[in-house]
Amino acid sequence: MRYRTMPKNGDELSVLGFGCMRFPMMEGGKIHVDKAIEQVRHAIDNGVNYLDTAWPYHGGASETIVGKALQDGYRDKVKIATKLPTWLINSRTDMDSYLDKQLEKLQTDRIDYYLLHALNGLTWDKLAELGVAEFLDTAIADGRIVNAGFSFHGLPGDFKQIVDDYPWDFCQIQYNYLDEEYQAGTAGLKYAASKGLAVIIMEPLRGGNLG
Repeated sequence: MRYRTMPKNGDELSVLGFGCMRFPMMEGGKIHVDKAIEQVRHAIDNGVNYLDTAWPYHGGASETIVGKALQDGYRDKVKIATKLPTWLINSRTDMDSYLDKQLEKLQTDRIDYYLLHALNGLTWDKLAELGVAEFLDTAIADGRIVNAGFSFHGLPGDFKQIVDDYPWDFCQIQYNYLDEEYQAGTAGLKYAASKGLAVIIMEPLRGGNLG
């Protein structure tokens, strides 16, 4: 496995992370828990040390499965990334409530890489007004969050504003051979990097459509 150094904290993260949005399924639409845990642990045993999940993945079950997979000593081998469900946030209190529930589901005392999920200009403005900067600062200070970031699904101009509005550690953008000008695009990738943010890529194969 190859690794890349995160510019602000020195973490060595595997070039390939493990996305936890598409676990193996059984008939009836339920996650095949044993196979999912086996897959996660196989990836970790072979050098993957970055797991990406989120509140809505698998109808809310993904974080719970990840928490189970990281028992028996696996938690200390990886960095967990999960995301605040921004569309469900209507108050400053909601932010703490969701984060605390995520910590419980993941069976951990910290989220190594915590993202504001699917930001665009409008959602960022709403969250900023509700006090999300203070929330992130507080959660970092008390240790519930280690690194703060955001994932992005908006217009290029919105991306630059969001990058400039908070001292983020990292961001996550959709980027691949077909999406070089889509959303943040190449220009956004370079802008974030120029500001010292690590850039994590989602959909590098467009959900399996590129191969």
